[in-house]
This record gives sequence, structure tokens and C-alpha cells, in this order.
Amino acid sequence: MDFDHPPTDPFAVFSDWFEHATSTSNLPNPNAMTIATVGADARPTARIVLLKAFDQRGFVFFTNRESRKGRDLEADGRAAIVFHWDHLDQQIRIEGSVQPTDDSESDDYFHSRPRESRLNAWASDQSRPIESREALEAKRREIDDRFPEGTDPSRPPFWGGYRLVPDRIEFWQGHPYRLHDRVLYERSGSDWKTSRLMP
Repeated sequence: MDFDHPPTDPFAVFSDWFEHATSTSNLPNPNAMTIATVGADARPTARIVLLKAFDQRGFVFFTNRESRKGRDLEADGRAAIVFHWDHLDQQIRIEGSVQPTDDSESDDYFHSRPRESRLNAWASDQSRPIESREALEAKRREIDDRFPEGTDPSRPPFWGGYRLVPDRIEFWQGHPYRLHDRVLYERSGSDWKTSRLMP
């Protein structure tokens, strides 16, 4: 990207960078992103999730909606995500509002997952305390009884997707001795305005 004359569409830039990252064989999880949320207690938390889809509407990930991140997003529907590809000296920061995906989108992705992963979604009260590994495995056996071999586990009502709808996207390209390139896209109505930032 020409940081002095950036393209008008940040999604096109993201697509180019993401495609480059995913085509690099020595990067195991190029779709891994850190997502930061803030709960009702104003305490920020961050964790790694996987990007599962993106388009002009935003960036999609899936999770247990009763998890810590799900509760945070219920309390404050904003988040920030970061992609960092160290071997490429590239980073993308994205901020915006987060909306639940509709049932059909959540269903489609859930049913694309391996059966074991679908069963485990039922077994895990994500982020809640549990006394032991043995207790977790016992809970999983209960789910096996509920969905015996040959049945198709349905999507749990507490599990689904979120779409981060960005209003700020920043692209960072590293250079030797910290003289990096940065460009910030900020949503302005239906358009985006760009600013080159100091390193």
C-alpha cells in the first residue's frame, strides 16, 4: 500500500493484507485476532478469537454468548480487534460496534464445524468455574447421551456469532529503527477519511 496515497476502501486493503498473510506458510493461524471488550464494571479484558468471515458489513467471529466476552458485549456493544503478523511486520487495528449475527448465519457456521466441536459447545459453560477436569468430562458424557451417535447436534441457544462493524481501521507497516508507516481510516457517513499517523 502507498501510505502517502492510500486507497479509498479499507476493506480492500484488509483483504489484500489478509490474503497475503494466509498465503504465508510459516504463519499457523493468520485469522487469529485479539479482541478487547469492556464490561459493566468498566474492566477491560482481551483474548484471542478466530476471524471466520469478513465483508463490507464487518468482521465475524463466533462464541458462547454467555461467556465473559459475550456478557461484556451485552453490557457495552463496542470492541477493538487487532491482527498482528510479526513475520510480515504488519498490524491492523479495528474499532467499532458489535452486533449479533442472525440465526441463519450462526446456524450455517455451527453446522459446518466438526461434530465433536458442536458437542463441546453444549458441554462448556464458557468462562464459568468448574471444580475439575473430571467434572468437565462428565458434563461432556451427558451431552453424548443427549445427542447419541447418528444425531445432528443443534446449535445451542447461547452460542452464535458477532459482527464488528468498524468505524476506525488502522494499518501499520513496520520498518527498521521504528520509523513505521501508519494510516488511519475513520468512517464519515458512507465514506472513509484517511489520516497518515506518526509512528
